[in-house]
Amino acid sequence: MHDGRELTTYSSEYKYIIPSLQKLDAGFYRCVVRNRMGALLQRKSEVQVAYMGSFTDTDQRKTVPQGRAAILNLLPITSYPRPQVTWFREGHKIIPSNRIAITLENQLVILATTASDAGAYYVQAVNEKNGENKTSPFIHLSIARDIGTPETMAPTIVVPPGNRSVVAGSSETTLECIASARPVEDLSVTWKRNGVRITSGLHSFGRRLTISNPTSADTGLYVCEAALLGSAFEPARAKAFLFITEPPYFTAEPESRISAEVEETVDIRCQAMGVPLPTLQWYKDAISISRLQNPRYKVLASGGLRIQKLRPEDSGIFQCFASNEGGEIQTHTYLDVTNIAPVFTQRPADTTVTDGMTAILRCEVSGAPKPAITWKRENHILASGSVRIPRFMLLESGGLQIAPVFIQDAGNYTCYAANTEGSLNASATLTVWNRTSIVHPPEDHVVIKGTTATLHCGATHDPRVSLRYVWKKDNVALTPSSTSRIVVEKDGSLLISQTWSGDIGDYTCEIVSEGGNDSRMARLEVIELPHSPQNLLASPNSSHSHAVVLSWVRPFDGNSPILYYIVELSENNSPWKVHLANVGPEMTGVTVSGLTPARTYQFRVCAVNEVGRGQYSAETSRLMLPEEPPSAPPKNIVASGRTNQSIMVQWQPPPETEHNGVLRGYILRYRLAGLPGEYQQRNITSPEVNYCLVTDLIIWTQYEIQVAAYNGAGLGVFSRAVTEYTLQGVPTAPPQNVQTEAVNSTTIQFLWNPPPQQFINGINQGYKLLAWPADAPEAVTVVTIAPDFHGVHHGHITNLKKFTAYFTSVLCFTTPGDGPPSTPQLIWTHEDKPGAVGHLSFTEILDTSLKVSWQEPLEKNGIITGYQISWEVYGRNDSRLTHTLNSTTHEYKIQGLSSLTTYTIDVAAVTAVGAGLVTSSTISSGVPPDLPGAPSNLVISNISPRSATLQFRPGYDGKTSISRWIVEGQVGAIGDEEEWVTLYEEENEPDAQMLEIPNLTPYTHYRFRMKQVNIVGPSPYSQSSRVIQTLQAPPDVAPTSVTVRTASETSLRLRWVPLPDSQYNGNPESVGYRIKYWRSDLQSSALAQVVSDRLEREFTIEELEEWMEYELQMQAFNAVGAGPWSEVVRGRTRESVPSAAPENVSAEAVSSTQILLTWASVPEQDQNGLILGYKILFRAKDLDPEPRSHTVRGNHTQSALLAGLRKFVLYELQVLAFTRIGNGVPSMPLILERTKDDAPGPPVRLVFPEVRLTSVRIVWQPPEEPNGIILGYQIAYRLASSSPHTFTTVEVGTTVRQFTATNLAPESAYIFRLSAKTRQGWGEPLEATVITTEKRERPAPPRELLVPQAEVTARSLRLQWVPGSDGASPIRYFTVQVRELPRGEWQTYSSSISHEATACIIDRLRPFTSYKLRLKATNDIGDSDFSSETEAVTTLQDVPGEPPGSVSATPHTTSSVLIQWQPPRDESLNGLLQGYRIYYRELEYEAGSGTEAKTLKSPIALRAELTDLKKYRRYEVIMTAYNIIGESPASAPVEVFVGEAAPAMAPQNVQVTPLTASQLEVTWDPPPPESQNGNIQGYKIYYWEADSQNDTEKMKVLFLPEPVVRLKNLTSHTEYVVSISAFNAAGDGPRSDPRQGRTHQAAPGAPSFLVFSEITSTTLNVSWGEPAAANGILQGYRVVYEPLAPVQGVSKVVTVEVRGNWQRWLKVRDLTKGVTYFFRVQARTITYGPELQANVTAGPAEGSPGSPRDVLVTKSASELTLQWTEGHSGDTPTTGYVIEARPSDEGLWDMFVKDIPQSATSYTLSLDKLRQGVTYEFRVVAMNEVGYGEPSSPSTAVSAQVEAPFYEEWWFLLVMALSSLIVILLVVFALVLHGQNKKYKNCSTGKGISTMEESVTRDNGGFAALELSSRHLNVKSTFSKKNGTRSPPRPSPGGLHYSDEDICNKYNGAVLTESVSLKEKSADASESEATDSDYEDALPKHSFVNHYMSDPTYYNSWKRRAQGRAPAPHSVAILLTSNPSAYLSVAPRGPASR
Repeated sequence: MHDGRELTTYSSEYKYIIPSLQKLDAGFYRCVVRNRMGALLQRKSEVQVAYMGSFTDTDQRKTVPQGRAAILNLLPITSYPRPQVTWFREGHKIIPSNRIAITLENQLVILATTASDAGAYYVQAVNEKNGENKTSPFIHLSIARDIGTPETMAPTIVVPPGNRSVVAGSSETTLECIASARPVEDLSVTWKRNGVRITSGLHSFGRRLTISNPTSADTGLYVCEAALLGSAFEPARAKAFLFITEPPYFTAEPESRISAEVEETVDIRCQAMGVPLPTLQWYKDAISISRLQNPRYKVLASGGLRIQKLRPEDSGIFQCFASNEGGEIQTHTYLDVTNIAPVFTQRPADTTVTDGMTAILRCEVSGAPKPAITWKRENHILASGSVRIPRFMLLESGGLQIAPVFIQDAGNYTCYAANTEGSLNASATLTVWNRTSIVHPPEDHVVIKGTTATLHCGATHDPRVSLRYVWKKDNVALTPSSTSRIVVEKDGSLLISQTWSGDIGDYTCEIVSEGGNDSRMARLEVIELPHSPQNLLASPNSSHSHAVVLSWVRPFDGNSPILYYIVELSENNSPWKVHLANVGPEMTGVTVSGLTPARTYQFRVCAVNEVGRGQYSAETSRLMLPEEPPSAPPKNIVASGRTNQSIMVQWQPPPETEHNGVLRGYILRYRLAGLPGEYQQRNITSPEVNYCLVTDLIIWTQYEIQVAAYNGAGLGVFSRAVTEYTLQGVPTAPPQNVQTEAVNSTTIQFLWNPPPQQFINGINQGYKLLAWPADAPEAVTVVTIAPDFHGVHHGHITNLKKFTAYFTSVLCFTTPGDGPPSTPQLIWTHEDKPGAVGHLSFTEILDTSLKVSWQEPLEKNGIITGYQISWEVYGRNDSRLTHTLNSTTHEYKIQGLSSLTTYTIDVAAVTAVGAGLVTSSTISSGVPPDLPGAPSNLVISNISPRSATLQFRPGYDGKTSISRWIVEGQVGAIGDEEEWVTLYEEENEPDAQMLEIPNLTPYTHYRFRMKQVNIVGPSPYSQSSRVIQTLQAPPDVAPTSVTVRTASETSLRLRWVPLPDSQYNGNPESVGYRIKYWRSDLQSSALAQVVSDRLEREFTIEELEEWMEYELQMQAFNAVGAGPWSEVVRGRTRESVPSAAPENVSAEAVSSTQILLTWASVPEQDQNGLILGYKILFRAKDLDPEPRSHTVRGNHTQSALLAGLRKFVLYELQVLAFTRIGNGVPSMPLILERTKDDAPGPPVRLVFPEVRLTSVRIVWQPPEEPNGIILGYQIAYRLASSSPHTFTTVEVGTTVRQFTATNLAPESAYIFRLSAKTRQGWGEPLEATVITTEKRERPAPPRELLVPQAEVTARSLRLQWVPGSDGASPIRYFTVQVRELPRGEWQTYSSSISHEATACIIDRLRPFTSYKLRLKATNDIGDSDFSSETEAVTTLQDVPGEPPGSVSATPHTTSSVLIQWQPPRDESLNGLLQGYRIYYRELEYEAGSGTEAKTLKSPIALRAELTDLKKYRRYEVIMTAYNIIGESPASAPVEVFVGEAAPAMAPQNVQVTPLTASQLEVTWDPPPPESQNGNIQGYKIYYWEADSQNDTEKMKVLFLPEPVVRLKNLTSHTEYVVSISAFNAAGDGPRSDPRQGRTHQAAPGAPSFLVFSEITSTTLNVSWGEPAAANGILQGYRVVYEPLAPVQGVSKVVTVEVRGNWQRWLKVRDLTKGVTYFFRVQARTITYGPELQANVTAGPAEGSPGSPRDVLVTKSASELTLQWTEGHSGDTPTTGYVIEARPSDEGLWDMFVKDIPQSATSYTLSLDKLRQGVTYEFRVVAMNEVGYGEPSSPSTAVSAQVEAPFYEEWWFLLVMALSSLIVILLVVFALVLHGQNKKYKNCSTGKGISTMEESVTRDNGGFAALELSSRHLNVKSTFSKKNGTRSPPRPSPGGLHYSDEDICNKYNGAVLTESVSLKEKSADASESEATDSDYEDALPKHSFVNHYMSDPTYYNSWKRRAQGRAPAPHSVAILLTSNPSAYLSVAPRGPASR
């Protein structure tokens, strides 16, 4: 039913379809459900049809008086739903304002119209349902100008509110009231409900009142009241009533079924309530009671229905409907009337029908209850209430309908009716006739144009019936003629020849007969080739990127249905090829798929019909396809397990044709095979990488893995899943039920069951049986057993120690390694025979007895029960005797031996099992064994990195066999002071002569010595071998304790414990470390770093990728090679800010205030962390100083709409991503986008600088918000007293800034309006009033400036004022200036504050800052003075603008962190800083936890400590500053690892002890345990020389935590300072307080220099420098010299020792002319140091002067005079002379007088300078620049004695001396022959060369002068005096030492023996105390005497002393050594022979 009208009859369909919805189809539809019991109306449904007609009226015109309200009605238009309406004027959209309103009925109301409101108005209506829009005709509004229109008009209500009714529960309802008045600005509209004013829900300037969710409480009278503020007019009022309706609801309902009998009366209840009260309506079987007009049916006042005198037809369904404005409800009941038997009202009748038609047999019955009808045919039920057969249907009336009827349906049909009161039946006959019909109907026929068409029409019929054929074309009968192309044949066929398009049509063959009529239709088509498709267009497919949508206009098909279309394409200008060969004919477009993205395509299409293929269409323009995700998966996926937690996956790219763009990378996903669960993913960001190592997997688990490629368009399809296992892991459970049992003394048997299968984690490779002694857990014996998968496993460990407690265990292992061992079990091996006794020795060896001693065996193998000792004569077993002793006896005395007989003695220990191994030794009775002698001749060979071969000659064996060889060595440090350690021992090899020394350390210096051991004991040590160095080898171990920590976003810090020195295995300078690292997610080649410092403990790896996990290993290396790699460690760089910007940033302006930005995500490799969101930075170009930001949270949103922008402004836009660390880089380049234009704002600074009585000049500035390109300005003006619509309007150009209005009325007020225009229309006008007068002046300044404290915020305040006098010229604007206290300048805040304003908001201020403000007014004449300043006003505090800076977090202890920071800048505090808050949390990827906070209430604090943190956790720390308002932004997070901290205290009790001259021993105690902060890894020992730390400081690292170290290679006798620090993995602790220690003295270094001076032919001076390294206290020097070649067959070595350090010179006087001498000088501390050597040649030098001639000495009583003649001057002129003297008592030439001028030829000297009694010879030596020349011949001898007795004459002394000398020589000669011939016979060299050594020891008393002579020794102690001074003392015999020594003995620098000491007479003795006899001492034993002399003249010339200072006492030791044999061979040529 539609709106109560039936649409259909009853059918079996359950739905109603409206095929083509029309406007008339709108309305309410209701379904009626019916059966034989009755009918029921269903709930109605509304169908709304959206449509839109056209505006029906034409243009209209309307005139409104100026100042009145204009109401423009919406022109009539038919539309559903009601259209959305927008009003326009002159093409500009009208925006509602306080003067313009658009009503709810879409009326346009213009209040207080003015002349400017005139114009053409129209409406644009839009149907929001179907999208149609229509534009109305124009409404031309004219404003009638009325000069008398008053400026103010009373308010009137032009659109009053209307009464409204609304259903309760609706969302809202709106009342509208529009009032008008003048001026509109003062119009106020208020609302009241039931007399109470309403303040909420008002909008649209108070014109509308919206009531949300109305209820019955909102019902009432609403009054709209319009009042004009400040006027006396009575307010206008209008009323409306709001009625709230409530939907109906039933209060009483009927029962579902009511039974009653005939003639009874029944009441059916139905009552309902609602607001308003609902109306009730009754229906019976879907028919209204009112339509039935049954008088027995009566509706009661209560709403119920009464039925009187029931009848059977009253049975049925009664429905009660209750409805009001709020809705409709219904209820129903079934009324059953009984007690009437069935009665036919229409019996069945015979019926005849035609085959195929519908037959209806009638049968209508009445009765109560309603009888049931059943139709039968031949007792077969055809239809009833419960039976339904196809084609047979029981009608509601009781009849039977058969449709369609067949011939076989003919027959008798019976109708049966029955109810509870009875039954009856009746029959009828159905007759069916055959039909006349067309059996060969015409068929649709298609012929080609120009051919003949034939249409057949054959019929079947009764033969008695005649037929007539009628052909029609398109329902028009054809009338063929004889000449026509159209002919009808006799059989009814139609022939058409020469067909053409006009023959096309529908042809109908009609047969007319008495047996029935029939007709058939066929269509004839005349076909031709199709035309080409038109308007072929190609466009990208929005849903499929590698497809193109082609569309075309269907061409003329040639009257033949197009069979298909052919689509051809050209790819990248390639030849055309068919791409789609069969496009459906119904298509006018097709999607061409299978294209390759990023390629260009052209297309063409042709149509094909039955005739053939038509022409091709025009080609499309070229089209480039966008990218699309790859359409095929990668190929050849191969997965292989790499480790037990990783799988390597490799693949090949998809086919290139499936790339669909440029590949960017791959996504690999994986999950456990065969199990549900989410996929894990890996992103491979490089298309060149075709592999991925998937890590962190489960051990020995199968995974399914898929790979997909992706490009710029997205992710492609995943490959088919491949499965692979991770490699095996180690078992995680031990074997079970382990049982162990000792089988014998060396074997243990094991029994066990395997671990549970799920804990093996791989393929069981077997088991390992473990056993280790209880007292030596490191000595583990391992036996591997293959797995046995049946029964209990068993195995044995053999070769164990006997009778030993072992712990045993079993473990299972797989290929990767061992699982956990089972619980250890303790078991003992069985007892067995013991091993050999130890230390068999013999004592008390006599001729018939000896004592044997031994010790317990090392290998007891049980409990020792005793010992068995046996002995026998060596080689005679029959003499063997045995004796058994108890277990406590360890010695036994064997008696009854034979003397001097060799015995074999055996000793064995005994256990319960038996006697053990025998220890045997041989010994001779009566000959006790001795200690062995030392081995000798040690030779080292076959040196390798770890071993060397030692060959030696065994020493004396001590009359018994050698039992052991012991090799000791000095390792590393070689020297007499270094310790020896045992390196190797070899036993039971008594005849060894070569040993292989194993286990040496590579690249280490060794020096060996050895000893041999026999039964008595060890021998002395052998001589040391030479020093060797083992060869280098690669390091054996990797650095230990390798850890990695995050250092920064791009770096990791690696720490390790370096190799100890002993493990370098090579040159320390070549030792370093190699670090390799790689990304965990890429199987790319590893990168490497080399650390060349062998002591380095950490290294920072830079230039890593942010937020990436790396794996690292390291190894040590030296010059030979590299050691093993350490275990892999993993570390992740810190999360960072994104290093790249979002991609594909684009911007589009969508309105004048909105820009839409879109972007793509940051490339994954540049995200550097979790993207938390994006920020858009935008800035109005050239307007905003700083960009603003808009934040988009989340990483899924990749677009943002910026709103509230300035209109028509060019914006710079950038997008950046941010992580929790901070902002990433903004996108570049800048995106420039301009918002769309709009109507402009008002012009500004409107002034009237020139005002006359009849004219004014107006000046303005462009709008501050132009909102577009200003196209011009409009100036409108009128008399203020005239009608508001009577403006005079002038438009000027865009560049004009002023206008002069003329012809004005004098002394009149004019209103000027100025507006600007863009292409969007005119903008808001600026209005000003001016008076045409010449009496104007500047305005007075504003007054009463006030800033209410309540209006002050942190960044703004409200300034209010009272305007001053305007000076008869209206104020145009105000200017506000602001000054920041205390020292700020006045700054103009704004110069465009409205002239109407009395207050304004001042913003953009700084928080917590004091300001003053002032104001001035501006009118047309100029500016007023500034007002008085306001009182200082302080803005409120705000949260700090910046976080603390430079935040750092460093470990302080193992559970605390020290936080340090810098305070925020003062200008960012925004108030009084109260303190800081520290927020810290564990990082989630290490251990998740909540954030904790610590508050510091001190604003001056710059550090804090976080305590009680968890160890070995990484924490993140951020900080904020806070004041009373709140907290600042958070600082950038910093990370810190807790658990590691450097030691807090230094080592304790440092002691420094000297060991040697180059070693100090340093000991200490570790730092206190509570300060160690972890495991101490070692110590750093800093040491330096006390007086030069900066130059000498060194550092030694000790990695073993032992508190002792030896500092070696130190400087001798030097004070050292030592300080120590401990270190752990976190770093170094503080140093200890310095401690001092001094090394012992050592031999000094060589003297610093050695020089010679005053070299003559027989003398020279030698001097030397103090050693640079004294290495102790210098005790003196040794000077040794000798000729390089023998002189006269004698090689003399002279040694002089000088005591003390201050004198470093020596006078040598015994040189031989022209001979080269070899000088050596050594310094001495505790011993002598190295020598300094030099050669020097005695004079004269080449080029020196020749010898002076004619030397003559003349003597007077008191002086001597020497005269000479100058000789040859040499190469250079003579520069002077010296005189040498030779006293008779010394016999050596020495300088006597120096510095004689070169011009002198004589020299006189006093006899006082000569010693009395001594004869002198003199000679003169000339010198030049070359040196001293040849001396002259000696002068005659001159005595110093004036008158001497004869025995003092020289001749007498000469005779006596010669006689004494002869006697002495004879005696000496005899003694030598007799006493020393034997001593020297073995050392004679057989050469005629004599070697002599002389040793002289000198104190610091003066020079020692030396000469070798054959003369005797005379020493006198007389001193010559001159001028009261005293000559230096000369050596006395007491200081001389003589000795001879065999020259075969090597000189080693020591004082030789066999000396005679002569005591020296005191140097202080007076001259009178000394006589010649004092020096007549015993002569030396030897023939040669060294004669020494100290010359006072020479001494004084060499060393100047202060006058009166006596020389220090001195002594000289002389050592003379000569070869007696050599002496004998040269004696005949000596002095004695003359």
